[in-house]
Amino acid sequence: MLSIKNLEAGYGKVQVLHGISIHVPKGQIVTLIGSNGAGKTTTMRAISGMIKPTAGEISLNGQRVDGLESYTITKLGLAHSPEGRRVFATMSVTDNLLLGAFPRLTGSRPRGDVESDLQRALDMFPRLKERTHQLAGTLSGGEQQMLAMARAIMLNPEVVLLDEPSMGLAPILVEEVFNIISRLKSQGVTMLLVEQFAAAALKVADYGYVLENGRISVHGAAEKLKNDPAVKAAYLGG
Repeated sequence: MLSIKNLEAGYGKVQVLHGISIHVPKGQIVTLIGSNGAGKTTTMRAISGMIKPTAGEISLNGQRVDGLESYTITKLGLAHSPEGRRVFATMSVTDNLLLGAFPRLTGSRPRGDVESDLQRALDMFPRLKERTHQLAGTLSGGEQQMLAMARAIMLNPEVVLLDEPSMGLAPILVEEVFNIISRLKSQGVTMLLVEQFAAAALKVADYGYVLENGRISVHGAAEKLKNDPAVKAAYLGG
């Protein structure tokens, strides 16, 4: 589904990623964990075309996408819920969600039933259903995070990138966000998840990769990583 091979990327002369390889199979959640500055968000930005890789390959459904513009990668079915939410503050909740479906509305992707999908997204995120006409900028942090996730789902994507969905949220909202991620998984949504709460990420994921200083240090089934002494000591409070 999503394959990253020997990816290198960075900012200017600063190289952040040093040849990392990740595989995200269809219908699974793969999580990428690591400390701040390890290169997790850089990985997500390189996959979605926000920055250009300097080496390596990124393939979506067997098609090379590395080096393509973000809007082209989106048309091919990759949705990115970015770190920091980045909702359109002066637009309503409904309009933000419809923007997620923009490639479908313009014919760049199979249209399907956008109105039905909009209702499905609102049913999945009941807090948003109560605020459809409210400006996104007036939502709480947790509500904005839910809006960013729901907007990504509106693409009807092949793969969703979730970058730090629990960042800055109260514990009760973190639990709600992960319940939603579990629900999406049960519906067969393929996800690559970057998350600061490694224990929660490994609980919901099928497979995990640990990123240290721009390199994959260990990877394996999520259950295996949860019991790895080094991973427990570094990321799980063990």
